[in-house]
Amino acid sequence: MEQILTSESVNIGHPDKTCDYIADCFLDEALAQDPQSQMAVECAIKNNHLFIYGEATTSAKINYAKIARKALKEIGYKNRFKIKKVISIQSPDIADAIKKSRLCANDQGVVFGYATNETSSYLPLTIEMAHYIMKVYDDFRKTNSNFYPDAKSQVWVKYVDGVPSVVTDILISVSHSEDISLDEIKNIIESNVLSKVFQKYAKFIDKNTKILINPSGKFTIWGSFGDSGCVGRKIVVDGYGSIAHVGGGCFSSKNATKVDRSGAYYARFVAKNLVANGLCDRCEISASYAIGVENAIAINIDCFGTNKVSMSEIYEKVHKNFDFSVDNIIKELDLTKPIFKQTSCFGHFGNPNFSWEKIKDIK
Repeated sequence: MEQILTSESVNIGHPDKTCDYIADCFLDEALAQDPQSQMAVECAIKNNHLFIYGEATTSAKINYAKIARKALKEIGYKNRFKIKKVISIQSPDIADAIKKSRLCANDQGVVFGYATNETSSYLPLTIEMAHYIMKVYDDFRKTNSNFYPDAKSQVWVKYVDGVPSVVTDILISVSHSEDISLDEIKNIIESNVLSKVFQKYAKFIDKNTKILINPSGKFTIWGSFGDSGCVGRKIVVDGYGSIAHVGGGCFSSKNATKVDRSGAYYARFVAKNLVANGLCDRCEISASYAIGVENAIAINIDCFGTNKVSMSEIYEKVHKNFDFSVDNIIKELDLTKPIFKQTSCFGHFGNPNFSWEKIKDIK
């Protein structure tokens, strides 16, 4: 069977990703001072206005405006922002449900983790490539003042019997100054960005691969001046592209008692370890939680028929080697450290430095 699957990535200057990054900067600052911080402080952006809002229960002293302005400057904004802030403490009803003898889930919901052996990162080729394009572009644009931080990529791959065969199309749209023409943009991006992509993924590129660079034409109005943004609007980009399911909640801004984030990280950890240990070629794990309850209510595993041992044995190995309780997830993955702003762009999975990307022997 042949099918064409696709995934996109967006750079940090995209207003949604800008908000994700700022929110995770708030979280990291809280955790650096108080590892037990309960945080869900988000933001929204439009033009030169930034609205900071949410809940925070922490002993940390956080200068939200200062952190936001620093983050905006790092991204590439040169203008002064007007900032409005509305933050309250976490509802005591929720706080009482979380902090018991062992930590419990901060909310209900279902999370998904996915892994495949089609790439060394155990991510689908489509999303790995899309993120790589954005990483290369982000490095490049910092060296050339004609290019700005707002950008998008998308990759289409033909799969044959579930295996990636060839990249059919690549799209990249980048923001830029008025000083360069579309032809110049295409030449520069091909030479400085896509050439590295073609080299890394040479076996999947052929003469028929179509390249689209800024197909809309001009892209001189970027970031919050071209679009509005808020936290959590790129959950498919943050996950596995179009290849796997996503849960209902976003990741950024949330500390680890919120299973939307920590549960999804652990589900990826387990799925990746099943694939890396040779038990299957592909794996998707779902875990569902209830607020105030320590353990996952249900765990489901789908290996899409690629399992090398029986599914009953896979379930047995998961139950023997992994613990989906909230308290354990936080301890095993060490999720009270200020590590989260690193996750806010280029996906939450695939980076070998993240604890949920580590591979262990399964007994």
